[in-house]
Amino acid sequence: VRSLRVEDIKLLIAARKNGYASVNQLRDAGLSEAVLERLADADAFRSMNMDRRNALWHVSVKGHQPQALVHETHTEEGIDLPVMQLSEHVVHDYAATALSLKAHPVSFVRDQLDQFRILSASSLGKGMNGDYVKVAGLILVRQRPGTASGICFITIEDETGTANLVVFQKMFDKFRKEIIQSKLIMVEGELQIEGEVIHVIVKKCHNFSPLLGKLTASRDDSLALKHSRADEKSSPFLDKKHSNDVIQGKIFPEGRNFR
Repeated sequence: VRSLRVEDIKLLIAARKNGYASVNQLRDAGLSEAVLERLADADAFRSMNMDRRNALWHVSVKGHQPQALVHETHTEEGIDLPVMQLSEHVVHDYAATALSLKAHPVSFVRDQLDQFRILSASSLGKGMNGDYVKVAGLILVRQRPGTASGICFITIEDETGTANLVVFQKMFDKFRKEIIQSKLIMVEGELQIEGEVIHVIVKKCHNFSPLLGKLTASRDDSLALKHSRADEKSSPFLDKKHSNDVIQGKIFPEGRNFR
């Protein structure tokens, strides 16, 4: 969980014994309110039948109200917090832990991708060598080995698995901004299949990161970055009216770069 110190985790583990049944037991163990809030935001209280929103409310109320009032508040009927959509949970999971066990972000935009015949990573193996294909995913890794004559190797991930992209020097220079800035990238290119090894030789790149902004209704700038002028680029697959949609720039992985 991001922003949690090793000391906090050691304290939590040392006092855990047979598990925690309440937030107050975590307080009694010596965990601060800030730590409890981070744990709640990471959705760590599911075993207590609380999702992150209920847990955050519970932590906040317990920490700032007298015990008698808190007891009254919790027994009072009619408290109904808004239910978070699954896509919102996934966004917050990535913000807190850089991954989600609930779903993959690309799964929520699959319908839009299907409209433009953009394949999933797992379906590339069903194609024929030399096919012209489109595939999209979150960028995990970019590599430009010094011995590869400027070739960039990219690994992307969607809800079905990973796909490997090969970008030659000329294409890298042409689409450098899309390759470096995209969280969610869509590429077009030639499918190359040699035995069990599958690559896409990239011919075009598109920054599809604005689609990620639709995963949450939140407009909290701490969770999102607005599309800047420098990032604007016309694309046949993204409506211009969405060019200023929020992008989860601080949440989804930047992609690891290796040489």
